[in-house]
This record gives sequence, structure tokens and C-alpha cells, in this order.
Amino acid sequence: MSGSTKTMGVVTVGALVLVTAYTAALGSNGWLWFGWVVLSLITIGMIASRGN
Repeated sequence: MSGSTKTMGVVTVGALVLVTAYTAALGSNGWLWFGWVVLSLITIGMIASRGN
């Protein structure tokens, strides 16, 4: 993986940790989870395009 793909993966995992902590502390927020899903899809797309 390239450096930008690794960075995107780290950001995605960090965002998951933050969204989970927010949900545990203050309750669920659908927009945060939606944003995380979009970020995950972008990261997966970057990984897939790197493979080609």
C-alpha cells in the first residue's frame, strides 16, 4: 500500500474509535455513522484501485 492509502486507513480506524466513543458517551448520531461509512467506502476504493 502507498503512504496515502495507509494514512487513509489509519484515519478510518481512528474515526471508528471516535464515533464509537461518542456513541457510548452521548448516544447514537446517525450522521456520524453515515460519515464513517462514506469514509470507509472511500478507503476501500483507494485500496481496490491500488490493486489494479
